[in-house]
Amino acid sequence: MIERHTFRAMGTDVEAFVDGDPAAFSLVEDEFQRLEQIMSRFRPDSELSRLNRERTLDASPDLLRVVELALAARERTRGRFDPTVHDALVAAGYDRSFDAVEPNAPGAAVHTPPCGGGVTVHDGVIALDDGVNLDLGGIGKGYAAERAAELLATAGPCLVNAGGDIALRGDATWPVGVETADGVVTLALERGGLATSGRDRRRWKRGGEERHHLVDPRTGLPSDSDLLRVTVVADDAVEAEVLAKALFLAGSDEAARTDAPAVLVTECGETILTGALR
Repeated sequence: MIERHTFRAMGTDVEAFVDGDPAAFSLVEDEFQRLEQIMSRFRPDSELSRLNRERTLDASPDLLRVVELALAARERTRGRFDPTVHDALVAAGYDRSFDAVEPNAPGAAVHTPPCGGGVTVHDGVIALDDGVNLDLGGIGKGYAAERAAELLATAGPCLVNAGGDIALRGDATWPVGVETADGVVTLALERGGLATSGRDRRRWKRGGEERHHLVDPRTGLPSDSDLLRVTVVADDAVEAEVLAKALFLAGSDEAARTDAPAVLVTECGETILTGALR
């Protein structure tokens, strides 16, 4: 029998499913709370906030791993995925947990803090160049979903969904609904992970101008991509998160040529399937 558990963590709704003992759900919730305390930019006492304040930190294994994953993703995507967008997000108005962001407030034109700044990792120490602050929101959720799924899998085949970042474990097939321009398409997932990046959910206005959380590191501004939403299937939730963000910023012409299995929804209402989903 499939058991389900829901809770709130990392600024999003988390749901977990397991074909096994529901007592294991406590492991999932505890793991999300533990990782949020490490990676949240909204908690002044988090390990990430300490790093952003102090510039150099002897990091815990989890923070070290996520920063390494984020820097590798920046290199692989030629800067489209970039953990140094922190200050650009704050400048756009995303300066607190999204639940607390005012949906429509006065505001001046967004200035463009630089992205792509220097971050070094050596012998367990993370160091930030002057003016560089990190945001690990998306990749942190993907990492948390993967870690939680590993723990939940001790009880049986499972799925963990952290606000659209999905991790799977065990010998089972899970139906996952993905929004398109015309409705919902159901994907049958047996392994790996899935993630969605879009500007149709986390958005707000400043001075009458619409803004959203997907910052283009090339400009330091919310992206003007012609895509509304991108969903990607990959080997795990972390890689799916990276690819979804990079394809969103690329725009529909380039994203449509990817070999990755993805569902692209344009602002004009077109749905494009790529990779094995074609």
